[in-house]
Amino acid sequence: MSFDIYSRTSSPVHAQTASDFFRKLYAEGKFVEKTSEQYYDEEAQQFLADRYIVGTCPHCQNEKAYGDQCEKCGSTLSPDELIAPHSALSGSPLVKRETKHWYLPLDKYEGFLREWILEGHKEWRPNVYGQCKSWLDLGLQPRAVSRDLDWGIPVPVEGAEGKVLYVWFDAPIGYISATKELTPDWERYWKDSGTKMVHFIGKDNIVFHCIVFPSMLKAHGEYILPENVPANEFLNLEGDKISTSRNWAVWLHEYLDEFPGKEDVLRYVLCANAPESKDNDFTWKDFQARNNNELVAVYGNFVNRALQLTQKYYDGVVPACGELTEYDRQTLDEFKDVKAKVEELLNAFKFRDAQKEAMNLARIGNKYLADTEPWKLAKTDMERVGTILNISLQLVANLAIAFEPFLPFSSDKLRKMLNMDNFDWAELGQTDLLPTGHQLGTPELLFEKIEDDVIQAQVDKLLATKKANEASNYKANPI
Repeated sequence: MSFDIYSRTSSPVHAQTASDFFRKLYAEGKFVEKTSEQYYDEEAQQFLADRYIVGTCPHCQNEKAYGDQCEKCGSTLSPDELIAPHSALSGSPLVKRETKHWYLPLDKYEGFLREWILEGHKEWRPNVYGQCKSWLDLGLQPRAVSRDLDWGIPVPVEGAEGKVLYVWFDAPIGYISATKELTPDWERYWKDSGTKMVHFIGKDNIVFHCIVFPSMLKAHGEYILPENVPANEFLNLEGDKISTSRNWAVWLHEYLDEFPGKEDVLRYVLCANAPESKDNDFTWKDFQARNNNELVAVYGNFVNRALQLTQKYYDGVVPACGELTEYDRQTLDEFKDVKAKVEELLNAFKFRDAQKEAMNLARIGNKYLADTEPWKLAKTDMERVGTILNISLQLVANLAIAFEPFLPFSSDKLRKMLNMDNFDWAELGQTDLLPTGHQLGTPELLFEKIEDDVIQAQVDKLLATKKANEASNYKANPI
């Protein structure tokens, strides 16, 4: 995966795309116009977006829940569910005032959604399928597509002064507008029935990407629907929900400064702990353990031994593969199917297991070297040593390919050590990637051990954040 474009919903292209989308649905009578009561801040003299309405969560009693979500328990909320709602702008209590808006009648799309999801996509992850079924069984209600705000994309019809497109409506259209900015051939991505579109999201967005956005696309009539929505559950941090507003997070720019050259370590740990079926936890101790015990001790150790032994005995030149033993054949058979296994797991969106399968190649290599002990044979049988190292180097080359989707920086580094500009994914599993006589590059450590004091510094930083949060929430007991 690579980053092809950075776009924002504040771009002119997006404003035009979202406006055109709204106008088409409006012209075709797909909206319902309704007058309703919404929260109004009299001090700030404005209606408030859900995110600017704060109150007590009815589920966990968190007093700082937002009008759209509680960041403590993760519940999706509406402003009316909050206890004692007040304005995040002024702190004032709120009143309700009548206002007119346009609604997308989601109830009219229930039949389509039931057939499309519940009958047509039973292969979706259980957490996604189950949440969709719960929403549909409860019955869908019309959802407002406009708001009374002074920022956002203006509703593009007469009589809508002071009203903008609701963020939940215009934000997913941003995927379309970003594709427009990326390529003039954008319709191939969004309107071609031969395109497979997949939405990678978190569980708090399942309803928007499985219920709301598909209903919008269906209403429009010109767009394809997602083939799958493999949503993850939540990844917590040291046992607590990640919250940027509470500074309870691992900030990427800080990580890159404090762990230079270790982008792939974070990628590896996040994939290994991916909450694919249930909530999971990121801890700094686990981060250290996976780096030291897996990346360094398994993957890095095998690569280093294979390259260093080749450097020692053959001046870094790939030796010839001689007569194979039965154990050699067993080892080669073990990794010949790796491509099919990894692809099957990736296509099923089981990224955690796919990365495990890639790491299994390194485990095979470590066991092979430990069992064959070429350093002992070097005194008596250099032909056998050459065969062992040839097989080991073919494994190393396969690792550079297998880990490319997961650890791109490390794969690039390993390719340089192998003095190979590139490998094609189609070559994964082959046993002749490095020809006899090929000159390898200079071996170096692929990964480095992370010491206890480095990890403790990160833990201490989070503990300081927790103390600061507790101090800000402190309330004196009444006398």
